[in-house]
Amino acid sequence: QVQLVESGGGLVQPGGSLRLSCATSRDIFRFYLMGWYRQAPGNQRELVATSTIGGSTNYALPVKGRFTISRDIAKNTVYLQMNSLKAEDTAVYYCNGQLNGYNYWGQGTQVTVSS
Repeated sequence: QVQLVESGGGLVQPGGSLRLSCATSRDIFRFYLMGWYRQAPGNQRELVATSTIGGSTNYALPVKGRFTISRDIAKNTVYLQMNSLKAEDTAVYYCNGQLNGYNYWGQGTQVTVSS
């Protein structure tokens, strides 16, 4: 069974930074695509950033230049470094992994940006 476990969420002031982690139960290099999504109250889940096995990355326009997705193969972990956080970044953040045609999700971690 494939498991993705997020951590690193919390409360941060506007302009601050957080780093989210997603630990996988399988070798991370087996995942063709890994990504982060978020869902704010009353909104649909939306793409934040993705990273392919080949090293290509993609970011949603609202986070481009502020967020960075990366993989640590040795630790089987994918990260989302979030800088210059804004109130509108408040949401539950979910880790996603695509492996052998299946889509896997973590349980989510809450990020709240507020003064």
